Order: sequence, then structure tokens, then C-alpha cells
Amino acid sequence: MTTLKLGRRALMTAAVAALSFGAPAFADGHKVLDKVHFLIPGGAGGGWDGTARGTGEALTGAGLVGTASYENMSGGGGGKAIGFLIENADSSHDTLMVNSTPIVIRSLTGVFPHNFRDLTLVSGTIGDYAAIVVGKDSPLNSMGDLIAAFDADPSKTAIGGGSVPGGMDHLVAAMVMEAAGKDALGVKYIPYDAGGKAMAALLSGEIAALSTGFSEAVDLAAAGEVKIIGVTADERVSAAPDAQTMKEQGIDTSFVNWRGFFAAPGLPEDKLTMYQDAIAKMYDTPEWEEVRARNGWVNIHNSGDDFQAFLEEQEKAIGDLMKKLGFL
Repeated sequence: MTTLKLGRRALMTAAVAALSFGAPAFADGHKVLDKVHFLIPGGAGGGWDGTARGTGEALTGAGLVGTASYENMSGGGGGKAIGFLIENADSSHDTLMVNSTPIVIRSLTGVFPHNFRDLTLVSGTIGDYAAIVVGKDSPLNSMGDLIAAFDADPSKTAIGGGSVPGGMDHLVAAMVMEAAGKDALGVKYIPYDAGGKAMAALLSGEIAALSTGFSEAVDLAAAGEVKIIGVTADERVSAAPDAQTMKEQGIDTSFVNWRGFFAAPGLPEDKLTMYQDAIAKMYDTPEWEEVRARNGWVNIHNSGDDFQAFLEEQEKAIGDLMKKLGFL
């Protein structure tokens, strides 16, 4: 079984929201924060962007935060935004930076010099499964079809992704192929830096399939651009109920990419508490449930010390897997 364990709380469901965080504060003068500025380490339309804007939408809609603003700061695989937050720590107390599994992967591989310990850990908030998709007109309709094509001609069965070689999309593709009994290092992986380029590669046949986040896959499938042939969830996800899991297709692997929020180092304790309080209360609001369901996210709430333990467990699990697959 090739299951990447992301910590003992990694697959908590919406029941996490029912923990006793007290009654939610709505727009009746009981807001927790006046404003939050979301720093997004990537471009518009990606998973980080969607997570930050969806969280801001829920927090402001529920009256927990007065106003939310957003800033996209691409570069260095997320390293530019991390460096900016560290360098401007004293003036960034109103800033929350979104991040996810790549902050662990890219620090392990040395893409940037910092890691999560250099920031103030606020809360892990959601999880997004991974998916393998093919073009709408592809002759492939299942993971079995993809495996058969790979067996017939590995060099012409490339899998693309939106991360660098050794990055998360590559890691997921390698995990899936290894679990299917194939040589993960024999998989031809082609990275793309934008969704449009990846879609063009799918349509042209440059790649046979694309490794991507489940929420992005749902959007592409809804637009009629792709077919989802495998999801790394343990069970089917309501946002795309017809999409089969890897396990249903005899590929015993699962993966969930957490996303969460970090603040500047040295953040005052009272401000950290306010951030954590607002996020905890958000889970009980209909505004959050609407955003969560729309994106097919899983509620994963790790706050403070629990978030630290979660990340340390993931760091070890990912590091061990990357060494096994030859990425480290």
C-alpha cells in the first residue's frame, strides 16, 4: 500500500468543525478581526489563490472579519512570498500567507532556504485531493487505460503537471504509478507553469494525462475540457460523484494536499489568537460550508501546536517517500 500519511489528523471530516470553539460571531458587532490581508505565493486561478479568496469570502460573509484584501506574489516556487513575509515581519501583522504541501517539499529539495519553522504557524484549514485527468476527446477513460498505454509505450505516455520535477504533481503521479506496479522513475513527467499550457499539451497529445488538484480538475471537468480518470481519495467525493478513486481501480494509494495559513515571525500572541479564533469559528458558518462544498475540499483543522506536529509528521513522510523515489 502506498499511502502518504499526512499526520494523525489529516483525514478529519467536517466533524472537526463541531469541536467546542464556542458560538460563531456573525455580523452583529462581534467580528473577531477588522481586516486581513491575504498573501498568495502564486498566480491567479491556482489552488493557493482559490483557498485564500474562498477563506476571505467566508470570513467576511460570516462577519468574522471586516474586510479582506488579496495580493498575488509569484516567484521562486513560493519562496518570494515567504522571504517577503520574513523580511517585512514587523509591518505584516495584518497578513496571512496561504501555503500547502509544497512548503514542505520545496524546503526539503532546497528550492528556497526557509521552511515552515521560520514563520508563525496559524492553522491548517482544508485538504484537496489530487486527480489524474485526460482530455475530453482522449481514448483513455480509466486508470486501467492509462496503465495499458504506459505498458505499450512509456515514452509516449507522458504525464504533465503544474509543478517542477520532484514537485507535488510529479510526486503524486509517481506514487500512483508505483502503486500500480510500475517503475515510478520510468514515468515521463513534463512540467508546465500555467494551466492553459497544460491544457494545450493535453489537446495536442504532448502528454497523455495531467496530474492536478482535485478542485482544479472539477472546474475543468465542469467546463467540459477534461475527463477525471482517478482521484486520490479513499472514497468518492460529492463534488464529482462519477469520478472513480484510485482504490476502486485497484491502485492502493491515497493523498490529500493540506492548505493552511502562516503569519510573519514574531507575531504578537494576542493577534495569533485572534486569527486562530476567527478560523475556528468559520467552520460553523453556512458561508464556509458553501465555499467548501463548491470546491470539494475536506475540512482539516490543525491549529497551533497541532499544526506544528502535523507538519513535522508530513515532513518525515514526504522526505522518506522522495528518497525512495529518487527525488532526494
